[in-house]
Amino acid sequence: MVREQIESRGITNAAVLAAMHQVPRHEFVSERWIDAAYEDHPLPIGYGQTISQPYIVALMTELLQPTRGAKVLEVGTGSGYQTAILAEVSAEVYSIEILEPLAHEAAERLRRLGYGRVHLKQGDGYLGWPEHAPFDAIIVTAGADHIPPPLVDQLKPGGRLVIPVGDAHEEQVLTLVQKSADGNVTTRNVASVLFVPLTRESAG
Repeated sequence: MVREQIESRGITNAAVLAAMHQVPRHEFVSERWIDAAYEDHPLPIGYGQTISQPYIVALMTELLQPTRGAKVLEVGTGSGYQTAILAEVSAEVYSIEILEPLAHEAAERLRRLGYGRVHLKQGDGYLGWPEHAPFDAIIVTAGADHIPPPLVDQLKPGGRLVIPVGDAHEEQVLTLVQKSADGNVTTRNVASVLFVPLTRESAG
């Protein structure tokens, strides 16, 4: 998987490649999909959600330019696969999942696999996790129609945010947001992607 799907498409970050080798992707899919766990496409994980294509996981992680001492926020825990990859390449991961069943399943799975550095909560990821901000890097694993201002606010100067931006259920643009040391924010379009939409908790 790593050589044919990831390295061949230009992913070169050694820590990211090592993480993609290390994390057992088949542990993050249902028994029904185990035979397809390492194939080059997303897979359903229930509740209308998916585990992303391996290459996209690697690309988004590399765009964060993760370091061993980094504190990373993930919006959209899902099955916990991207969470585990982040845990392999950084110091601390804070991950938020809005769907309660997925949040519980991911927490149990990550515990079982030994990812003790991961902090999980069920909630509205659009709002980030202000109690633990600022973050060196933020990754959003669902498509949003705009870049959430709370996430930009919680990004440390010099930090990076990676998020798919576009209409729900249509092709989106994987966007890299960078905050300079003086707080100036710039964006760069990276690739066309298709993610499930970012959902919010109702106000009522």
